[in-house]
Amino acid sequence: METSTTSPIYLSKKGMQELRRQVKRLEHDLSGAQNDLRNLEKSKGHDERLERVETLAVIDSIMTELNEKKLTLNRAKQLPRRRDTLKVMMGSVVELIDSSGRKFSYMLVDSLEADPSEGRISIKSPLGQKLLGKQLQDMVQWTAGLGTSQLRLVGIA
Repeated sequence: METSTTSPIYLSKKGMQELRRQVKRLEHDLSGAQNDLRNLEKSKGHDERLERVETLAVIDSIMTELNEKKLTLNRAKQLPRRRDTLKVMMGSVVELIDSSGRKFSYMLVDSLEADPSEGRISIKSPLGQKLLGKQLQDMVQWTAGLGTSQLRLVGIA
């Protein structure tokens, strides 16, 4: 049985690129902080000792974040390019229409890269859970806050 620490994380192509970019940035930041520490090792003053302690804390923080990102990257798998467009699944881009005719478009993604303002919703969100497995023209109804919302699924890509 897979645990949450070993199960794969599915990311879009954009999500994979962003994660790789974050790892490279952190590796660059770590290298810079380590160089700063080496330069501080050459001085003997009290102020420099305090700077060394601060730099060590920065290095520790960067290494912690870098290790987390690398572990995530090792578990990450890119969503397949070809998807069954008959049913909604992770990686699907859905088009929805509300009762007043407004259109909404969302991509269903893992929580790690969810950003509703960018059109990416988590499969674990209330709407994401209701959309999984739906087909064209299905009605999707879910409770959001105090009200209930209803949308019609009009497109799956």
